[in-house]
Amino acid sequence: MEILDRVLLGNTVRAWLIAAGITLGLTIVLRTMVSVVIGRLRQLAGRTATDVDDIAVEVLSRTKLLFLVFLGVWAGSRTLELGEGGDWAVRVFGILTVVVQAAAWGNVAIASLIRRQISRTIEADPATATTINALGYVLRAALWVVLLLAALANLGIEIGPLLAGLGVGGIAVALAVQNILGDLFASLSIVLDKPFVIGDFIVVGNMAGTVEHIGLKTTRVRSISGEQLIFANSDLLSSRIQNFRRMQERRILFRIGVTYQTSRDLLARIPDMIRASIESQPLARFDRAHFKEFGDSAFIYEVVFFVLSPEYLAWMEVQQAINLEIMRRFEEHGIAFAYPTRTVFLTREHEGLQAIPLPREQIDSPPSAQRSPRTTGGD
Repeated sequence: MEILDRVLLGNTVRAWLIAAGITLGLTIVLRTMVSVVIGRLRQLAGRTATDVDDIAVEVLSRTKLLFLVFLGVWAGSRTLELGEGGDWAVRVFGILTVVVQAAAWGNVAIASLIRRQISRTIEADPATATTINALGYVLRAALWVVLLLAALANLGIEIGPLLAGLGVGGIAVALAVQNILGDLFASLSIVLDKPFVIGDFIVVGNMAGTVEHIGLKTTRVRSISGEQLIFANSDLLSSRIQNFRRMQERRILFRIGVTYQTSRDLLARIPDMIRASIESQPLARFDRAHFKEFGDSAFIYEVVFFVLSPEYLAWMEVQQAINLEIMRRFEEHGIAFAYPTRTVFLTREHEGLQAIPLPREQIDSPPSAQRSPRTTGGD
């Protein structure tokens, strides 16, 4: 009993043990209560179609043990005489813990809301999904700013002079990180102007792919070959971007060569054959087909048609069907496709003459001194 009544840091050992028991007991109780509530909410979420209970489960699942320990410490400290210094320490610990826990809850809630809204709108309106994604960054930044200002105010720090100082220092920081700020403002320009949105197929220079993510500094694109391409937002805005997702139809130009042995009558009928081949495809609209030029080894026809779909796969399917139909029609009329060939015509002039080589001295002599080669009938 004498040990329990001994005074330690202004409180008896008994008081310290009681405070420790309250802290430990309350922490265990709170931890158990959180687990039970999460379990009940999960069961409820499985039976309902609303998102509120699902978000509540995600938020409560991010409850940190440090926060529960603080609540226990705060309750236990109420039984102690800690003095001004001890109370200040508990207060600082509490403010920091509450800020961290509130930030964790807020981030999870914002992320869950943004993710669900994007999943609903990404197919119908990708532009809105991109805006919602950018709004998530703004909300997270605003949450941290509010929490930090609230924490500083509760710690007794004057916020007004601090904000004024930050305004002056912000200029120097802005100059130091101007490239990062350039990407940040470029991100806002992409979100507001919408040159492309998530899900668009774009071509930048010699690189192409589907937009997967538009962040504050970079945009991530999944290329056709599978790797991820990462572009700085400022670089994207200064580049020429081809957005194939916003095409309503594709204009296709191709050429066909037929052999020079093709008759003039068949040459005149070929444009109609090509037109019929294109019009046989429901996703194709014929534009023109002309005998354009005489090639090195073929008569060249130039053909233009439109695919009534922006999809690359649809274009290739239509082009394949048209090619097969053109081949079928050409085979029916005996028209042959040309391939690079060269015909050499040999002629023999002055037949029966034989060149006689000159003697060496005649070769070296001036032209006027040389005699013309002559032919002989014998040796």
